[in-house]
This record gives sequence, structure tokens and C-alpha cells, in this order.
Amino acid sequence: MTSPHQPPELDWRDETIPVSQRFDDPYFSLAGGLEETRHVFLTGNGLPGRFRDGFRIAELGFGTGLNLLAVLLAQDGVGHVSYTSFEAFPMPAADIARALAAFPQLAEVAQPFLRQWAAGETVLRFPNLTATIVLGDARETLPLWAGQADAWFLDGFSPAKNPELWSAELMADVARHTAPGGTFATYTAAGHVRLALTEAGFEVARRPGFGRKRHMSVGVLQPSATASKMSPG
Repeated sequence: MTSPHQPPELDWRDETIPVSQRFDDPYFSLAGGLEETRHVFLTGNGLPGRFRDGFRIAELGFGTGLNLLAVLLAQDGVGHVSYTSFEAFPMPAADIARALAAFPQLAEVAQPFLRQWAAGETVLRFPNLTATIVLGDARETLPLWAGQADAWFLDGFSPAKNPELWSAELMADVARHTAPGGTFATYTAAGHVRLALTEAGFEVARRPGFGRKRHMSVGVLQPSATASKMSPG
């Protein structure tokens, strides 16, 4: 992909799992990336049961596009879904293809994605879903976004290694861009992340994590937070 945005520097674990050199963190679970995505981001947001025409997903951390592909598999043509993802270090198509080779069950939906990504497209079109990848630092791009999400996938690198993507200010921006009754899910249960999301207006709960992770976090935007966003001044 030709882009002015800096691609990630990668190491490869077992020749298949990309690991960010910058953040010293793998892009998906060593215990099963697709299963983790389904457990954390889909089930954690009550999906696919909440899908409807016009449903909106937003994501911090596009990575290999694994979450997007999991949504495409799960959606099964229930109306049209909008998917917006914020990514500072877009991965080249060849590296994404190498990573996704670990998931042969995704091959059919991955091909049109990789074809568009390799062509430099950041608005990706599928039969029942349109994905917009917003390139740049989410601390700068999310406040400028005019959209709202019904469900958030908070999928940055580990808060201990990538604290910028988990700051109280950014979590407040997530809440401001969440529709009434909207939700989030994330693999992390770090206390400061949970506190930031609570202070932003979410009712936060811990759930059993995936694999070796004991806990993950989910949340629903409280009505009081929605009312405060709508009030003048």
C-alpha cells in the first residue's frame, strides 16, 4: 500500500504472527486470533445479534483487518453495516496477507479486502458493509470524526506498551462518538482503562477473557452521558 503514513516494523513469531517492534506486542492472540476476536469484540458487543441495517462499528487499531473480516463472516447479510477504523501505522498488503494465511477460513472474504488494500484504497466496499480506514494518530483523527458508533472495538496494543491509545482523553472521545445505548468491548481489564471509560460515561463490567487472559472489559454508554453530550454548552 502506498501511503505517506509510516508502516509498522515487524517481527514474525513462528513465521505467521506479526509482532510490532515499536510496541513489542503481537497483533493477535498466540492462542487463536480469530477465536479471540469473536470472543472479545463480537460477543463482547452482543454481536451478531444486534446487527441491523445501518449498524455502525468503530475501532481503535485496524492492524491486520482481522476484526473486520470476522464481522464480514458474522454479518450474514443482515442489512448494511458501516465500519470505521483508526490506524496510525497501516500494514502493507503483503504483510497482512502473510498474517491472514494463518486463517484459511477467512480466505474468501480476505481476497476482496486485500485486493482493495493493495490498490491503496482506504474506503473498502463489500456487498453488505462499507469500511473506512482513517489513517493517522487517533488522538488527532478521532476528535475530528463526524460519526458515531453503536459498537466500539478497542483493540490497540497493550495499555502498558501503547498508553497513548488508552488515555482518559481518548476514552472520553470514544464516549462522545458513541450512539445512545452504544457499547464497547476490549481485551484489556487494566484498572486505569476501566476507570477512564467509567469516567467517560460507560457502565463498565469485567467478563472472562480469552485464552490465558483472566478478564476482559465491556461497557454500555449510560443515558446520563448521552444527555450531557446533547445539552448545550
